[in-house]
Amino acid sequence: MDIVSALYLWTDRVLFWGLVALKAWALVDCITRKAAAFPAVDKLTKPAWLTILVLSGLLGSWLSPSPIGPLSLISTIVAAVYLADVRPAVREITGGSGR
Repeated sequence: MDIVSALYLWTDRVLFWGLVALKAWALVDCITRKAAAFPAVDKLTKPAWLTILVLSGLLGSWLSPSPIGPLSLISTIVAAVYLADVRPAVREITGGSGR
């Protein structure tokens, strides 16, 4: 194996596991938030977000082994939307704590 192939392999592995961690963070955060806070800030319900995050995470991580594949990128965008839009709004209502 030449050095370029090894670099691509390790870059893919690091990127893949980093994206898995990002998706897991979004899912765990959603699980720990109060269900009543989601509709209070005009977002989808907690069960809807849980379903979206679980399905996109499964499709993006297990069906698309490449971190730059279309399914992986879509599932990463879903997690990023949750973390950048939904999480701050719900966190503001709950005072920063999930419980």
